Amino acid sequence: MNILVACDSFKDALPAGAACGAIARGLKQSHPKARVTEMPLSDGGEGLLDVLGHALSLRWIEKQVADPLGRPVMGRYGLSADGNTAVVEMAQASGLQLLTLEERDPRKTSTFGTGELLADAKARGARHVLLAIGGSATNDAGLGAAAALGWRFLDSNGKDVPPDGGHMKDIARLVPAPAAFDNVDVLCDVTNPLYGPRGAAWIYGRQKGGSDPVLAGLDDGLKHVADVVKTELGRDVAEMPGAGAAGGLGYGAVAFMGAELRRGIEIVLDITGFDAAARATDLIITGEGHLDGQSAQGKLIQGLCSRAGRTPVIALCGKLSATPEQIKTIGLKAAYSINKEERPLAEMLANTAINLEKTAAELII
Repeated sequence: MNILVACDSFKDALPAGAACGAIARGLKQSHPKARVTEMPLSDGGEGLLDVLGHALSLRWIEKQVADPLGRPVMGRYGLSADGNTAVVEMAQASGLQLLTLEERDPRKTSTFGTGELLADAKARGARHVLLAIGGSATNDAGLGAAAALGWRFLDSNGKDVPPDGGHMKDIARLVPAPAAFDNVDVLCDVTNPLYGPRGAAWIYGRQKGGSDPVLAGLDDGLKHVADVVKTELGRDVAEMPGAGAAGGLGYGAVAFMGAELRRGIEIVLDITGFDAAARATDLIITGEGHLDGQSAQGKLIQGLCSRAGRTPVIALCGKLSATPEQIKTIGLKAAYSINKEERPLAEMLANTAINLEKTAAELII
């Protein structure tokens, strides 16, 4: 039997490669004659660099850039072997994990550091960018990233406006920069517009430190930016699904970089050669930290199942709250929780690798 183990990371517990390795060890215990192939995956968020590192023969570039509050931080991105493609995770420079709870304030944060990573890739000759925009600490409509690439945002007196969330309403005029890349693919799995009740501020701003009055001001600022861009550039993309991703960086990437918003899992499956691997296997085993009803809405497992063809897919998860009907809707043959009894969260997270291995060894396939 040929078995393909294709997993995302288990959030706060294991990276994708370690999760695949634990499952593979379990399978080899109970099915020693099976041929087990490991394929770590990502939906475009955390861990993307490591997942694509092998597939694209990336070499790692480290550069000191600005964190969300403008302080120096070391960021990493990948360049393909031919130097033509850069893989950038915004979380490296503009991620929420770079701030303490007390430091979070979406009025003060900026994506400038992400733009610095992009600018460095441009300087090294990259013409194509894969930009993953999950986990942001920002709500600046991508102004910071654009500013680092040479765009200027001016107030009514012709003075430069700080490219952060708190000064969006001050922008009166744009000074564009030349196109930085031939194409930019943004890995984006949410469908929120830029502003409004389902926009970047109201849906994601609270976890970034925003109160209701702050979120209202940010939402007004996002709308103002969209109005200025429409007037100055003739680009009306605020309602585009995904424009509100990463505090509006989805919007900014399209408006200021000419980017295309694409489902992260689809890009990753293409690059890793998943389709061919799925056709050559008898069973696919995947997994994620929490399998619920939302897993049918464009998450990694749903995307994987949609590309698996006739090959059955089984999921192992830390927590299973999806109903049997939802499991079927996702496209899974079966799903199992690796935690047989409720334990303190910290304990379950610490035992993820052990429980993945044990559950995989117990599978009857």
